[in-house]
Amino acid sequence: MVLTRTLTLRALALVLLWLSAAVPAGAAEPPALAKARTLYNTGNYEGAIDAAAVARKVPQFADAAALVIARAHLQQYRQRAEPADLTAAREALGAVRPNALGPRDQFDLLVGLGQSLFLGEIYGAAAELFDTALNRGTTLDARDRLMLLDWWATALDREAQTRPSDRRPAAYERIAARMEEELRRDPGNAPANYWLAVAARGTGDVDRAWSAAIAAWIRSRLSPASADSLRADLDRLVNQALIAERARSRPAREQAEAQTAFKAEWELVKEQWK
Repeated sequence: MVLTRTLTLRALALVLLWLSAAVPAGAAEPPALAKARTLYNTGNYEGAIDAAAVARKVPQFADAAALVIARAHLQQYRQRAEPADLTAAREALGAVRPNALGPRDQFDLLVGLGQSLFLGEIYGAAAELFDTALNRGTTLDARDRLMLLDWWATALDREAQTRPSDRRPAAYERIAARMEEELRRDPGNAPANYWLAVAARGTGDVDRAWSAAIAAWIRSRLSPASADSLRADLDRLVNQALIAERARSRPAREQAEAQTAFKAEWELVKEQWK
């Protein structure tokens, strides 16, 4: 069963804010490029494309401007699903010379390439690019890093769904290992809390998935800003998947009773840890 997540859908609907890239000494970023970044950050993607097209005429900043154009087209594709936007994004990304970019724009290039693959439903390769970006994202603030972590896990999850059932656990083992590490650093990490439960389920360990979901429900209180959305995702995971799957491990004559008992157990957790 594939579950729809409010947290993932919201994360995919947001964008990493674009910081001004570092430029060589004595070389001021042209006003059109600064304007394009600002328009992108405010969600005015058409305006960002127009401003970046002007900046692209300045040879020194043509690559940074092309990157803005590419990522603005990606966001337009996400909003209206016009294939021309995805094509335009790929073309602009293909024109970017990575060595001509500053460190932050090089990072944003990795994210843009990952997004283009994800939106093109090439999930495994998208996950690899998001993984590279995560390992290089030293300038990211906490919010953006959590979002990128969620993109990475979502891409791997969707890639796993395309594989034969006997080849899916490897992807979920990879997710579980990373989320365990993330939770050691930050127990309130919302994507890590959710995806650890999902990954345990994906490896076939439903009992661990159950325990991870309960632990995640309790740990959600450590990050109040994300607690409500995380708990909504966990409640959906437990009620739509884990209760029935745990019950199926019992003899057939006991499954209905077990399902009732597991649901009562989950409701008690929610009541005790409001």
